[in-house]
Amino acid sequence: MSAFLLSTAAIVSAAPEDGCLQWRKETVRLRTPLSDEVLVRIVASGICHTDITMSQLAPGVSGPARYPKVVGHEGAGVVERVGSNIAHLRAGDKVLLSFDFCGKNDCRACKDHLPGYCREFQPRNILGVPEVYETSSGPGAGLFFGQSSFSQLAIVKGTSALNVSHIVKTEDELKILAPMGCAYQTGAGAVTNLANVKSGDVVAVFGLGGVGMAAIMAAKIRGASTIIALDRVQTRLVLAQEIGATHLVDTSDMPSLIDDLVAAIRQVASGGVSVIIDTTGVVPLLKAAIKTLKAKGQLILMGLMHGKTLDLDLGLLLDHVIVDRKLTVQSDEHSTAVADLLSGVTIKPILLW
Repeated sequence: MSAFLLSTAAIVSAAPEDGCLQWRKETVRLRTPLSDEVLVRIVASGICHTDITMSQLAPGVSGPARYPKVVGHEGAGVVERVGSNIAHLRAGDKVLLSFDFCGKNDCRACKDHLPGYCREFQPRNILGVPEVYETSSGPGAGLFFGQSSFSQLAIVKGTSALNVSHIVKTEDELKILAPMGCAYQTGAGAVTNLANVKSGDVVAVFGLGGVGMAAIMAAKIRGASTIIALDRVQTRLVLAQEIGATHLVDTSDMPSLIDDLVAAIRQVASGGVSVIIDTTGVVPLLKAAIKTLKAKGQLILMGLMHGKTLDLDLGLLLDHVIVDRKLTVQSDEHSTAVADLLSGVTIKPILLW
């Protein structure tokens, strides 16, 4: 194990208390990067619900529940130091950070250029690596999604770092692009890669956070004729219309959620919806979604809720396909950013370092 030689600020996740998030900003010590790693000075990092969820698991439940740890997986920064086995990066490069993958020839997913389905995805991303940090309460885990970007200096897997120096010229540009590591690519990728939305398709997006907004924009770019945006927060609906939604559905006042939602969507798309992107994982919304799909329509599930079950009439599945599938604040204002994300006031909080 390398010595803890580097001092940096980080937001450390301690074990939750009564299910409540325990994040605190403190000065920590960081080990030096290994041969397949780089040291990155983080300029910004988006906050994702996954960061929150993985910080609320009770200690001892599973690998992700080890504490203390540093999370964060939507990082953007500048390379400070490069491991000896890294050939595609050098000090000074601007990078966007995303998930880690093995890249081995005997991993079918990686060989087929589908790294998101890498056989080692969970241990490399969700579990993290122990003893990357030395915190006030002992050794802390890092390399969450190959990066742990809630840290001013971060040890990052080489496979997680994308060199964007040729297209991003300033650090201000880099800050805006931080959510590309998860939210933006997830929403846009669902539309372009999974659903393969085409000109003339009818697309509905359930939930207008960062993932949903990216899906709206991608659907517009792909030429969808009708884009239905659904949320219960009015300000999000207004923004969705500004960036491409053609129709809005406000679920904040629907006494019979399933029936009312089905009626609202059928009023817009009487022939059914080609593609529904669900980012919520809310069971009544999923039930309504399946009822509004057209023949051979696709429901892309992006926001599954653990522990929830969905009872279905299997007959509904015969003609359908179900695929499993900007605010900035300073880093010491992370509590406000989380509260605003959970309340819906903010679409995508970005921590600035």
